[in-house]
Amino acid sequence: MPLPPALLLLLLLTPEPAGATLTRIPLRRVYTGSRTLNPLRGWANPEEPLRLAAPSPGGKPAFVPLSDYMKVQYYGKIGLGTPPQNFSVVFDTGSSNLWVPSRRCSFFSLPCWFHHRFNPKASSSFKSNGTKFAIQYGTGRLKGILSEDKLAIGGITNATVIFGEALWEPSLVFLFGHFDGILGLGFPILAVGGVQPPLDTLVDQGLLDKPVFSFYLNRDPKEVDGGELVLGGSDPAHYIPPLTYMPVTVPAYWQIHMERVKVGTGLTLCAQGCAAILDTGTSLITGPSEEIRALHTAVGGGFSLLGIYIVECSIISTLPPVSFNLGGAWFNLTSEDYVIQIARGGSRLCFLGFQALDVPPPAGPLWILGDVFLRSYVAVFDRGNLKEGARVGLARARPPGAGPPGGGSTQAQFSGGRPG
Repeated sequence: MPLPPALLLLLLLTPEPAGATLTRIPLRRVYTGSRTLNPLRGWANPEEPLRLAAPSPGGKPAFVPLSDYMKVQYYGKIGLGTPPQNFSVVFDTGSSNLWVPSRRCSFFSLPCWFHHRFNPKASSSFKSNGTKFAIQYGTGRLKGILSEDKLAIGGITNATVIFGEALWEPSLVFLFGHFDGILGLGFPILAVGGVQPPLDTLVDQGLLDKPVFSFYLNRDPKEVDGGELVLGGSDPAHYIPPLTYMPVTVPAYWQIHMERVKVGTGLTLCAQGCAAILDTGTSLITGPSEEIRALHTAVGGGFSLLGIYIVECSIISTLPPVSFNLGGAWFNLTSEDYVIQIARGGSRLCFLGFQALDVPPPAGPLWILGDVFLRSYVAVFDRGNLKEGARVGLARARPPGAGPPGGGSTQAQFSGGRPG
């Protein structure tokens, strides 16, 4: 039988044992302008069609610092080797490999010279693998070799991982990026070369109790921190309980079913239900072009410039809410949530956080709930276990500076009990 709401809320707020206390690492925010879609994501040109994969079983929780990169990518520090060599990596739910530039990269690979490079000779725990790998990220690609060494991430140390040393990075996206490499948090089916993803490795080696992680993105532009990635669970200080869970329908990207989308009280989109993906590597909310055009008309925005819908900043307070029905619950975005404002000197530019993107079959059509959505809602990504499949939990993010109910210190919140 379903748990009574009061009991369910009590369970959600009950702290875990002392050993589950969350570990925090300071975060920093970087302002470098604005961009629409993550150039690493090649939705319109997938290298291979999506395939199904069975979710694997599965944290001692740990926080990893996140920094806001061009309002698209959130990255933080990891260490590789003994002693650890530090790297900034993008935490990407749309891929599943870990790679960093190598000290052995080609002389003509410019991105290597502008980023931290891994030096195998400086690590006493390094083990050569030598298998070649190649990854294509839409507009970015790289080649290299696989290696084995120790990973340090958010207070977790001594994890032995297989990672990529990039030897050739011909793409400009890696040259100008504020990150050294990428740490994928997608499903194993996305991993190039059949390499075990980092999350699976941490669980298999007993360094995480559960294959669960959550993203909290700080919405306050005055704060220097960009948010937190929590490994092994979630922190109720980040969100307003309860979490609403929905099953992952295609365990490759974090894809779920969306019942419908409403704009104000007049327009319904995704009327027959549709697929949606929660993606930390996409800045805006995207959807099929026909529906995004209808949304723009209903909102009453201004003109379109290169696919971006400009609105007058003076009318933001009059724009209707946009609501997403997921898992039987409504997740509302106010105009303050979905209008992006850029100040330059004494002027402001305002545009809608929605963009048309037609993803072809078999992956599409679908909506992508990126940064604009994830700034307002904490997302808990739960890979599940052999008995229960993967799922995603969502809850409204607490306003910056607001603590948990009752005050005091917070503990890890694991997704042990499944509703239903």
